[in-house]
Amino acid sequence: MLYLILFNYTAPLEALDRVLPAHRAHLDAHYASGHFLMSGPFFPREGGGILARAESREEIDAIVGRDPFVIENLVEVRVIAWGPNRRSADTPQAWLPDALVATST
Repeated sequence: MLYLILFNYTAPLEALDRVLPAHRAHLDAHYASGHFLMSGPFFPREGGGILARAESREEIDAIVGRDPFVIENLVEVRVIAWGPNRRSADTPQAWLPDALVATST
């Protein structure tokens, strides 16, 4: 299952920047584990998002709960379970093994 993890910044950017190195280390650990597929800030810089995959919502909730931004209460988080059933041909099949390839007409 895929998950959209949406962060809304609730603290000043200075506080977020102080914790940013630890947040990036958290991201790196979960890219290495295969949980995170992509991530980045929103523009304007009011939050950010992560596209993740996991076997269960509980697994994602545990990962999110260990994010330094969450631990430091700098963000509000929304996690959305997402089951895409179509993908473009250039999206890796490993990300969405059950999704049909969308065809252009």
